[in-house]
Amino acid sequence: MFAHGQSPPLRDLADYGGKRTDVVDFGSGTDYGDHKWFQDKPNRPPPQPPQPEYTPAPEVIAVNDSFEYALGSAPNVLYARYKQYGQVEFSELIDGLKELGFQGNMFTTTRAQALQTCSQLLKLPMEIDMQLIVMYLSGQVSRLRHFLDSETMWDDYPIPKFPVHPPQVSISLPDDCNTYHES
Repeated sequence: MFAHGQSPPLRDLADYGGKRTDVVDFGSGTDYGDHKWFQDKPNRPPPQPPQPEYTPAPEVIAVNDSFEYALGSAPNVLYARYKQYGQVEFSELIDGLKELGFQGNMFTTTRAQALQTCSQLLKLPMEIDMQLIVMYLSGQVSRLRHFLDSETMWDDYPIPKFPVHPPQVSISLPDDCNTYHES
């Protein structure tokens, strides 16, 4: 072995980079003083012709208008259903919006209305003891928001009000229960 502070000879070193280890190149020998750098500009490709303006089909306009109307009504409809039946389900609307978006037919106004509806849904005055309903509604809103705008971090979700510490229950046992009896 080698003493402390000594290294093995170069011939014993592993050749990791495929370079010769017995030669040192100091980089001299080539004079680039007369070379003119960056004189020849690279050829630029010709600009792309302008794309024709997108004109949506009448069916696409009608579908977007329907979604905008449904989204504008969603908070009131959802709250009425909650009051009557205890339901907070609107996954069909979310699935329809996602399908519209995947087809490339969602207008920016429809997207903006959907994001506004999400904020309105989370502000509905649902005074409930079952926090699972609030969590379920927040999950559906989160699912729609993630589809519409996955880069924004939303912080307006309601905080569930679960009891932090369960009530302390004291059980008193009779004195003879703590004593071990042999039979």
